[in-house]
Amino acid sequence: MSASNVSLLRETSRQVVAGGAAGLTEICLMHPLDVVKTRFQVQRSITDPQSYKSLGDSFRMIFRTEGFFGFYKGILPPILAETPKRAVKFSTFEQYKKLLGSVSLSPGLTFAIAGLGSGLTEAVVVNPFEVVKVGLQVNRNTFTEQPSTFAYARQIIKKEGLGLRGLNKGFTATLGRHGIFNMVYFGFYHNVRNMIPASKDPTLEFLRKFGIGFVSGTMGSVFNIPFDVAKSRIQGPQPVPGEIKYRNCFKTMATVYQEEGILALYKGLLPKVMRLGPGGAVMLLVYEYTYEWLQKNW
Repeated sequence: MSASNVSLLRETSRQVVAGGAAGLTEICLMHPLDVVKTRFQVQRSITDPQSYKSLGDSFRMIFRTEGFFGFYKGILPPILAETPKRAVKFSTFEQYKKLLGSVSLSPGLTFAIAGLGSGLTEAVVVNPFEVVKVGLQVNRNTFTEQPSTFAYARQIIKKEGLGLRGLNKGFTATLGRHGIFNMVYFGFYHNVRNMIPASKDPTLEFLRKFGIGFVSGTMGSVFNIPFDVAKSRIQGPQPVPGEIKYRNCFKTMATVYQEEGILALYKGLLPKVMRLGPGGAVMLLVYEYTYEWLQKNW
């Protein structure tokens, strides 16, 4: 193997390891908010006695009826997927960015398009795990009473198969969710980071990057949440058992809008922002600091 190929392999490996570390750190810290977000997105009416009235009410009800581990329902699929998912997210962003370097585009547009490409690629990897995760998250039984991750995945495959009505349902919505989020997330972060001068003070530099990452994650969440709601409706339980009401992405959005109003497309926004604002900052910081450490030591 030539020296250039060895160098390329080592560089890609650094991106993969740093991306995996970023994803694992973020999911372990922020998963409870993802559970709460999904619960809000699948509930259809506040008159339902089981519906949550507020963010605080959801935390109290989950803790009281399902225990502490209720906040970690469905965590195994994202943990299993998080290393390859975030590795794909960051490494493909770098590869798309490099590829677009040969095209006459402004730096701002390059970052956004590379982010879009990384999000679409990431969605392909993660969608089956998302189907299993959402199904486990909306299960309101206690943690010990719900099926295991692998048992639930087998149940989906046996009943609905591996296709777009089974383990890959909601695929279009997942493409939209990840594509738009990464386009805004990476596009905003790298453009704004280049505009705000770096600080020589390590603490101030950390805060600069954290602040930009926080806003990047928040903006990505605001722009992509209608796709997230559609994804949760398609992948979660249907209103009438045995009858598929939510089947494809844009029709689901239209149905939610017609029946519940425009704000229903933004259900779960607060817990989503509470997760992906700081979570977005954590991912970028862990990625950058891990990557820098690997560059110096490997």
